[in-house]
Amino acid sequence: MIASAFFASSALAAAAPPGVYIKSVTYGGTGCPQGSVGSLFSDDKTSLTLLFDSYVASAGPNVPITESRKNCQLAADIKVPQGWSYSVAKVDYRGFVNLPAKGTATQSSTYYFQASSQQYTASTNYAGPVNKDYLTSDTVPFQSLIWSDCKATVPVNINTKIKLTVPTGTQGLITTDSIDAKVTQIYGLTWKNCATGADGGRTDDTTTIGVPDRTDA
Repeated sequence: MIASAFFASSALAAAAPPGVYIKSVTYGGTGCPQGSVGSLFSDDKTSLTLLFDSYVASAGPNVPITESRKNCQLAADIKVPQGWSYSVAKVDYRGFVNLPAKGTATQSSTYYFQASSQQYTASTNYAGPVNKDYLTSDTVPFQSLIWSDCKATVPVNINTKIKLTVPTGTQGLITTDSIDAKVTQIYGLTWKNCATGADGGRTDDTTTIGVPDRTDA
C-alpha cells in the first residue's frame, strides 16, 4: 500500500518508537564484490556509512564493455518494534564523475521490500564535459511512500547502479565512493502504528521515497 492511504486517516505526528536500529547490511554485485565494502556503524547502530573500494564504471579504448556498468545490491535488516511498520525516507550517495564532451553517465537506485512487488527507482544523469565529486540524495513525496509488512519484519533492499557511455576514442568513469544511511536522518524513516493504521509521523524533516525526488550537488 502507498502512504496516501494511511495519511488520510490521521494527522497525528509522533516520534519514532524506541528500540530501532540497523541490525546488519549484506551486499553483492559487480560493483561490490565480497571484501570490497567497509562499514562504519554509530555506537547506537542508528546510522551507517558504507565505503566502496571497487564501485567504479569506466569506458574507453581497450576497456571491456562490461566495465561500463556496475551494480551493488544492498539489503538492510532493521530492528522494528512489534506493532510498527516503517518506510524508508532518505539515502545519500557520494562519488566522482569524469566525462568527455558528449559522454553521459547515470547513477540510479531501486528501493523495495523483500517479497514485495512494489518498487521505486530514482536516477541522476550527468552529461560531459564534467569532472567533479557528486553528492546525490534520494527523497520521496509522502503520497508515494511504501511500507514494510506489519506481520513480519523483512529487509529493505536497495539495488544501486552506475553506468556510462563515451564517444569512440575517449574515456570516462563514474564511481560510488560511499552511501550514508541513518535510521532517523539520512536513512530517514516514516512510521505507522499497525494496530490503528494511523501514520506515526516522520522521524526527520526531509521529504522522501516513491518515484523519489532526486537532489544532486
